[in-house]
Amino acid sequence: MHLCSILVFYYFGDGPMFRIALVTAALLAGNACAQDLEALKLDTRKNALPVLPKVVGMMQDTVAREGVSQAIPVCKEKAPQLLQAQSAKTGWEMRRVSLKTRNPERGTPDVWEARHLADFNIRAAQGEKPETLEVGEIVTENGRPLYRYMRAVPVGEVCLNCHGPVEQLDSSLRSQLAKSYPHDQAFGYAKGQIRGALTVKRPL
Repeated sequence: MHLCSILVFYYFGDGPMFRIALVTAALLAGNACAQDLEALKLDTRKNALPVLPKVVGMMQDTVAREGVSQAIPVCKEKAPQLLQAQSAKTGWEMRRVSLKTRNPERGTPDVWEARHLADFNIRAAQGEKPETLEVGEIVTENGRPLYRYMRAVPVGEVCLNCHGPVEQLDSSLRSQLAKSYPHDQAFGYAKGQIRGALTVKRPL
């Protein structure tokens, strides 16, 4: 279990030594917390991020072999299956979310996720590379500690086939997308923009 260490010192009386002890305890606790958070981030990144290139590779192969329209069921069904398999392997909850959802049932962010997605957009606008944007925090949900992690997912070349400017999409493809995703908002992206994020909930 990775939790931020909390060091508590008990002293009687007052004076310089008491105050020094409190400052020392706070510094030690802060260092331990930073180390725990970094270890959690590295381990979560190691076990969660390999899913992303698998999804992209699956989409690229499908488009190359069968055409863009056949990538719709791959993105809708097979990509979530990859995430579910990794979730079962790790015991973590994993999904893809976006501020412009294609499938609201699966991709609508909660408050924590929406806040960090908005922050990712701000950071990208200020010059940070979208593919490097991530965040990890320990939070409490229903009285239990969780480690929450998010990594931005930028728009790649293959993504533009279905997520680019709507006027550039083939009419038959738009029709198929409308049938599969009646509440679709995920159009109008350019290559390199933040499409959304991979998000992880990891019990502690």
